[in-house]
Amino acid sequence: MRFATKAVHRGEEKGKVSKFGDVVVPVHLSTTFARDSLDAPLVYEYSRAGNPTRNALEEKLASLEDASGALAFASGTGATTTAAFLLKKGDRIVASDDIYGGTHRLFTAAMARFGIDVSFIDMTDEDAVHRAAGSRPDMVWIESPTNPQLRIVDIAEAAELSHDHNPDSLVVVDNTFASPYFQRPLDLGADMVLYSTTKYVSGHSDVIGGALVIDDEELLARAALLQRTLGATPGPLDCFLTMRGMRTLALRMEKHQENAMAVAGFLGESALVDQVIYPGLESHPQHELASAQMSGYSGMVSFVLSPRADLGRFLGSTELIALGVSLGGVESLIEHPWSMTQNAIPVEDRRRAGLSDRLVRLSVGIEHIDDLTADLEQALDRAATR
Repeated sequence: MRFATKAVHRGEEKGKVSKFGDVVVPVHLSTTFARDSLDAPLVYEYSRAGNPTRNALEEKLASLEDASGALAFASGTGATTTAAFLLKKGDRIVASDDIYGGTHRLFTAAMARFGIDVSFIDMTDEDAVHRAAGSRPDMVWIESPTNPQLRIVDIAEAAELSHDHNPDSLVVVDNTFASPYFQRPLDLGADMVLYSTTKYVSGHSDVIGGALVIDDEELLARAALLQRTLGATPGPLDCFLTMRGMRTLALRMEKHQENAMAVAGFLGESALVDQVIYPGLESHPQHELASAQMSGYSGMVSFVLSPRADLGRFLGSTELIALGVSLGGVESLIEHPWSMTQNAIPVEDRRRAGLSDRLVRLSVGIEHIDDLTADLEQALDRAATR
C-alpha cells in the first residue's frame, strides 16, 4: 500500500479490532480486561500496558515508515522522556543546538540530575559533527528541520559517523516538523524517530500526543518496557482522535507545503522582512540537502522582522492567524520563539545558536492562500513604524 492508503486503512482493517465490521476503530475505554482462566494467554490485561485502540494507532504509525513497531505516548515530551530513559548514569547525549525549548529543558534540568551529560552543537557544521561523533556519544539527538530556525541536518552522515565511532550509539531524529510524509529518518540510518503527534500527524489542534517509531525488535522491546513502566501512555480517545487526523495526513501535508511556499515568497517581497527561512527556497543554505533528504519542505516558515516594523504590534495585529504556540494544525499559527517556545533556554545559549529576538515562526495552515497573505499584509502595514 502507498502512504495515503496506509494512513487511512492500516490498524483499522475490517474484523481486526471489532467483530462487528467497524470501518473505524472503536474507542476501547475499558481500563482492564477479563481473563478466560488463570492460565489463558493474554492479549490485553491493563490499558496502560496495551489497549486495542492504542495498538491500532501504533500499527498505523509504524506502517507509514515500514518500521517494526511504534509506541504511542501522552505527549511528545513523554516520548522524549522515554527515549532518554534508555540511557544510564554516565552516558552522554549530543544534541542539536537549535532545538525545541522543552527538549532542551528536559535534557538540562531533568536528565542531568540522573548523571546524563548533554552537549549541544551546530549539526549543520560538518566539522562539529565529526568531532562529536569522535567523542563516542551514547545518544545523538537530531532535529531536522530544526526548531525554530529550520536548519537541515544531514541525517545520513550524522548517523553513519555516530555508528562508525560507537555502534551502540542511538541516533534519534525528532521528525515533527517534516512529518513521516515528507521525511523517513529510518531509511537514512536513524535508530529511532520521534514525533509530537499533536502537530502534523493528528493535525487538528485538538489532541496532545507523541510517538516513537523503531525498526529494530530489540530496541523496540526495550522502549516498550519503559513505555509500560514510566506510564506516559495516551488514553484511547486521544488515540482515536489522532487516527482520525492521520487519515488526511497526505492531503494536508501537500496543502501545507503549497501554502508555505507561497507565504515564503510573499514575505520575501516585503521591505519589512529582513530574511525568510524556508527549506524550499533556493536561498536556504541547506536547500540542496533538503531536496535530497526530504520529499517535500513541509509547512513551517520562519522570518526575521526588520527593525522598521514594531514586533509586538505585528504579532498582535494578525486577525486570521492566531498568536500561539504549537504548530501543524489545519489553522495557521504565529509565534515569537525568543519569548515563547524557546524562553526555557538560557539567553546565552539562544544567542550562541544564532537565534534572533526578531525571529518569527509561522505554522502555515491549509486556509486559502489569498486570505493568509492578506492577513500578513495588513499586520505588516499596521506594524510599520512611521
